[in-house]
Amino acid sequence: MIRAVRACKTAAEERAVIARECANLRTAFKEDDHDYRHRNVAKLMFIHMLGYPTHFGQMECLKLIASPGFPEKRIGYLGLMLLLDEKQEVLMLVTNSLKNDLNHSNQFISGLALCALGNVCTAEMARDLAPEVEKLLQNSNSYIRKKAALCSVRIVRKVPDLIENFLNPCTSLLNDKHHGVLLGAVKLCTELCEGSVEALEHFRKHTMTLVRVLKNLVVSGYAPEYDVGGITDPFLQIRVLRLLRLLGNGDSESSDVMSDILAQVATNTESNKNAGNAILYECVQTIMGIEAIGGLRVLAINILGRFLANRDNNIRYVALNTLVKVVSVDTQAVQRHRTTIVECVKDSDVSIRRRALDLVYALVNETNVKTLTKELLEYLKVSDPEFKADLTGKICSLVQKFSPSKVWYIDQMINVMVEAGKFVKDEVIRALLLVVSNAPDLHGYTVRALYRAFAHWDGQESFAQVVLWCIGEYGEMLVNNANELEGEEPITVTESDAVDVLENVLKDFRVSSSTRAFALTAMLKLSSRFPSCADRIKEVMMQYKGNLILELQQRAIEFTSILSKHQNIKGALLEKMPALDATAYSTKRADAAGVSLANGRASIHETGPVSTSNGPGSQPILTDLLDLNVDDTPAPPVQRKSAGDVLLDLLGANPSAPSAPQEQTSGGGSDVLMDLLSVGSSSRQPVIASSGLDSLSQPIKQSFVEARKPTGMDMDLLGDLGDSNGAPMYPTILAYQSEALSVTFEFKKVPENPQLTLILASYANASGKTYTDFVFQAAVPKYLHLRLEPASNSELEPKGGERITQTIRVENSMLGQKPLAMRIRISYKVDGQDVLEQGQVHNFPAGF
Repeated sequence: MIRAVRACKTAAEERAVIARECANLRTAFKEDDHDYRHRNVAKLMFIHMLGYPTHFGQMECLKLIASPGFPEKRIGYLGLMLLLDEKQEVLMLVTNSLKNDLNHSNQFISGLALCALGNVCTAEMARDLAPEVEKLLQNSNSYIRKKAALCSVRIVRKVPDLIENFLNPCTSLLNDKHHGVLLGAVKLCTELCEGSVEALEHFRKHTMTLVRVLKNLVVSGYAPEYDVGGITDPFLQIRVLRLLRLLGNGDSESSDVMSDILAQVATNTESNKNAGNAILYECVQTIMGIEAIGGLRVLAINILGRFLANRDNNIRYVALNTLVKVVSVDTQAVQRHRTTIVECVKDSDVSIRRRALDLVYALVNETNVKTLTKELLEYLKVSDPEFKADLTGKICSLVQKFSPSKVWYIDQMINVMVEAGKFVKDEVIRALLLVVSNAPDLHGYTVRALYRAFAHWDGQESFAQVVLWCIGEYGEMLVNNANELEGEEPITVTESDAVDVLENVLKDFRVSSSTRAFALTAMLKLSSRFPSCADRIKEVMMQYKGNLILELQQRAIEFTSILSKHQNIKGALLEKMPALDATAYSTKRADAAGVSLANGRASIHETGPVSTSNGPGSQPILTDLLDLNVDDTPAPPVQRKSAGDVLLDLLGANPSAPSAPQEQTSGGGSDVLMDLLSVGSSSRQPVIASSGLDSLSQPIKQSFVEARKPTGMDMDLLGDLGDSNGAPMYPTILAYQSEALSVTFEFKKVPENPQLTLILASYANASGKTYTDFVFQAAVPKYLHLRLEPASNSELEPKGGERITQTIRVENSMLGQKPLAMRIRISYKVDGQDVLEQGQVHNFPAGF
């Protein structure tokens, strides 16, 4: 059969041969052929190993097990272990045969039963046969004791309740002279200690016995039966060391008992053979896992240091992996091997490089950060591209964590960006800018250092963005060499040279649109610092007014307008950014940095009111900023305004402004804000209206709410929807219902405008958890005009708590022809998880 299978050239031929053989086997099983049953089961096992189904012959294995002869039993037990597993119910039928064979006078038959039981026994079989196995642990035959110990491991794993039954028999086996029995006994002891605290305490009393066993192995002479590479029974030594590690962990008394033999193993074991290295590695693990004295730990770490010099990559990897784990235990001892570890970072094997890099990262402290960072930067220049990302991240993290001075920090970050700028994360760049902005005495040094380094620029975008930002903010310090530090290399830069840097970046084909946006913003800032280059800057801006990228086009148009028509506010508008707030300037809120054009847009500073210029006839910085088509005309003196009034000025929605046509001003500040956020209604397409103002920062939201306090008309609209003047009442509808959230609508009509419907939406939470960041959005067909007023709260309290209310204004331009229809979307957070619910509202009352 085997020759026929191997002769097959295709899978189809093999399947045909197997099908034919399986048919013959079924026939033989039906005929109950006793003479060839063991051969048929052997065929069945071969077919099983080829991956074909063999369930039809499982019962034949049980018949062979029940046979009296050893050859039949051997094939039967082998088939049992191969063709069956512990999930098969047919195993119940073999329990009695196993019990008989465990008590058989033939040691090999008993060994077969122990081997099978140790491989496939279930919990029920373990309970039934545990007494027989326990009895065999005390058998006079070492062959039986060895197999019984290994079988007991399976039994205590399946039934931990039986652990205490094996404590005494296992203890007696530790004094056995046969290495096979000792190996099984130590394995069983380890299993018992891992499964029971009582067993662990029991075997701690016998630590000296294990120490004696290990000592005999170390000092014994050549024993050909157990010798492996000149070392006596390394398998047993490793097992004993693992058990000692369990016994010594957290127990100083046991650790003291085993300290001498561990030192002896560490010093006497040869490391020129693989078996010796395996014992040494296990010895190191044991030393670091017990309550060892400091000198013993140093010895263990020195062994790992010798491993690092080994030519075998596997041994070096194991050493690095272990050093990473133990560096926190004895950092000083690991520091002695720092040179070797740094060399491993340059290894050709990527797995060794990564583990060595992790170890170097763990070794860095305030005293060696300069040395190790220099080594890593040198290697960064020649490292493989796929490794540079990890290496760059580690270097940046080390520089940020252990920087001895701001000057050194800035220098190292510049070096990293020059060598591997594309691998530097945005968070690192923001942290660098944060440090620079909060160190006024280093502004000049930083911009000059960046200018020097830019001569070696090779298209690294992150580096270019930092250079552009710093030149835009501190360009005049680059030209006049302000705030020079002692020992700084002198440099001569003209205003034109500084602008050349920005223009070169704009023309470089390798940079993205976001980097070009940085360059345009920096040029706008330099236009107020370098008046001689203003015309040149304006010409560059004009080139981008027709750019295909909308962001660059918009910036160019707005910046050109500022340069041409807003000379009265340009100086104040383009002032330096204030020092960035470390608490507010995070990775998620990098634009909270004052009134500036760092990102090409005016932004409201979160920590104070908008500043104004101090000269005669001073103008508010943000006045008419968004209306860039207004001519420069002297503005009347203004009084200092609250944050809310400033925001309304920004939006062109000042209540004190001269009245405009009704169709332009009826919405007030809220309409302008909704239009600005692209959340208002549209007459051409369906729109989504959002009342959460979630795109604004919290102080801006608060300013808007304060500035948009309800007027008398608003209070009337938000008041009792049942008009006291006898206006018709409309039914309340359930607009949306989910498992815990419900939305109800109450309606009111405005007599002066029949097309206008006022809806008071009420949101209720039936669950037991608070919904935070609650935002309601709605979409309507194009014949409807929708506006959402701010909601009463952004947190929806749990069952029994206060509801959130919100006014919705809907104008139906086809009243009487088409009814109201609305699609709603509700988002909120529960326990920090984002939740989104959607639905449609079709049950509006008639006449709307």
